This record gives sequence, C-alpha cells and structure tokens, in this order.
Amino acid sequence: MNKVIQQGTPNLPRTAAPSNRLHRRRWLQAALALSIGATFISTAADAEEPIKVVYHVADGTDQATRALGNIRNELRAAPATKIVVVALADGIKLLLKDAAERDGKPFEPQVAALVEQGVEFRVCMNSLAAHDIALSRVISVAKPVPSGVAEIARLQAREGYVYLRP
Repeated sequence: MNKVIQQGTPNLPRTAAPSNRLHRRRWLQAALALSIGATFISTAADAEEPIKVVYHVADGTDQATRALGNIRNELRAAPATKIVVVALADGIKLLLKDAAERDGKPFEPQVAALVEQGVEFRVCMNSLAAHDIALSRVISVAKPVPSGVAEIARLQAREGYVYLRP
C-alpha cells in the first residue's frame, strides 16, 4: 500500500517523488539531464545517416512540376538527402522524352540536373503498359521498375525511406 505525500507533491506515491525540496530538485535535474542526453544521442546518430525520401508522382504535369521544385528546395536545405522519385499512372509523363511543364519548359534537363545531384528516377512498367507507351519513349536516366506502388512500398518498408507526395 503506497502512502501519498501530503506536502509538496500531492497524489504521488512516496517512491515516485523525493521527500525534501533539495532532493526533489536534484531528482528533476537528473531526469532533465537524461532527457537532454537521449535527445543529443538521437540527434548525433541521425546526423550520421542522410535522410532518405521517396517522392510519389502519379498525377501528371502539375504534380511533376511541384515535385521537381520541392526536390530542388530539399537539396538546397539538406544536400546529403537521398531521394528517389517513383513515377506511375499519369506521373510517368514527367519521364517521357519531349515532356514539358505547362509553360513549355522541358522536364528532361531538369531531371538530368537532379540526377547529377544524386536523385534517382524510377518509372512504373505497369503504367507504361496501361498507357500503351513504349519504354523507348522514356528518358534514359529513368530506371524501369515492374510496379511503382510496389517500389514505393519496398523503399519504405525495407530501406527506411520517408514518403512524400507533392
């Protein structure tokens, strides 16, 4: 049967709260130090490994334009980020030769510039088949994968990628 402390910290068992003011203060300082130490260790470990992000592009030209802008912004802020773009459904338009933004700016040079910064682009073979598009129409830097959704799931589950859909 736990007794409740009547002075200082009501409703806490005697074993959970120190009995005098000095002891309580040291107890709180130790708890805070442990908390800060755990945060520091976590932050230090996170700093060693780059963040990995998979961008899901499935909605066509407007989403592709947003994705490229987001990726450029992310790389400016965190250049070590490992990024994979998986294009499927209408998102495959991003990776087709002669594809362009609404204003006519071609996608291919933008994609090539991001590849130079380490970004990988993958295109869904299921989507190409569904749209009756030959693999020869896909830009050379894009790697074909059998299924875009399966690739996204694999990157998240097996390789620890964070999922973004711009």
